[in-house]
Amino acid sequence: MAMRATIHHRFLLHFHPILNRCNLGRSVSSLQNLEQDVRVEVEAKNYVKIPDILMSLESCQSSNPFSFFSSFPLNLQVQIVDEMLQCFIPIRPRSKPQLAYSYLLSYTLQSSHPFPLALAVLQQTLRSGCLPVPQTHVLLSSAWLDQRDLSHSVANILLQMQSIGYHPDCGTCNYLLSSLCAVDQLLEAVEVLRGMGGAGCIPDSNSYGTVIGAMCRVRKTVEAQDLMKQMVVQYGLTPGQGTLVKLLAALRANREIWKAVEMIEFLEKEGNSVGFESYELVIEGCLEKREYVLAAKVATGMTERGFIPYIKVRQKIIEGLVSIDEWTIACAVRQRFAALKS
Repeated sequence: MAMRATIHHRFLLHFHPILNRCNLGRSVSSLQNLEQDVRVEVEAKNYVKIPDILMSLESCQSSNPFSFFSSFPLNLQVQIVDEMLQCFIPIRPRSKPQLAYSYLLSYTLQSSHPFPLALAVLQQTLRSGCLPVPQTHVLLSSAWLDQRDLSHSVANILLQMQSIGYHPDCGTCNYLLSSLCAVDQLLEAVEVLRGMGGAGCIPDSNSYGTVIGAMCRVRKTVEAQDLMKQMVVQYGLTPGQGTLVKLLAALRANREIWKAVEMIEFLEKEGNSVGFESYELVIEGCLEKREYVLAAKVATGMTERGFIPYIKVRQKIIEGLVSIDEWTIACAVRQRFAALKS
């Protein structure tokens, strides 16, 4: 909890780059006037005017114009925020309420009861085409972990959105996954990935790609491989080429080149295509470990799918096979390359 508090404090010091247009000399009375202006429109239910107020005043991040919500009962807060979100939907351009979304997300995530309201705000922010500022990852992760510490299941937290008229979706869950990965909460990200289905959110390729990529970043290749196989076998998903490259690169960095070859074979067996970059990366890994026969095997499979290794790679394969007296294989591979007029 101490670490979360430190991160949370650091977050508040740097929150909202899009809000940093403020005049640091703005008086307290001016900030109070801003909050009062927003409150007047809220009480009059003129929510459509709020984005203009925030944009015209270029408000400072040290004061949240929605902080007066804390004096309202929770059910009234939910009602007001819901009405506000619905009012923002038809506004054009869709990015116009971005400042309002940011303040609402900041307020709800820092409130004593962040969920499910914060998830509803996040969902509408994403659906509007706006992206929360990067620092939102910290507040969202902290609030999520606090709820999980109270023994709430992933599905239960997500399904709370239904109580206020919203439904969890893949986009919201994927942002949560990216947030957890951004603060290195990888085990919790895996738990969210596993629990999404219970809330009616079937993970997609981006869901798995986010977590697999984070696992590869810290070279947790066993976990990354398990997730890759799970997404292909259990959900029938096709991994993105970028995700596959990250996994193969991590295996190569760990000098687990045989596992990298096995992963390519697994994906091909399951009917998934493997791109040129992935083949080339694995062949180079084989050459680094002087696994020349294995490199030849991968290169042959590569050519069968219409790809031709770079000329220097082809030369290294032939020279490596010759150096270990694998003349027969060297000749066969050379003939294969020649047949492709390469």
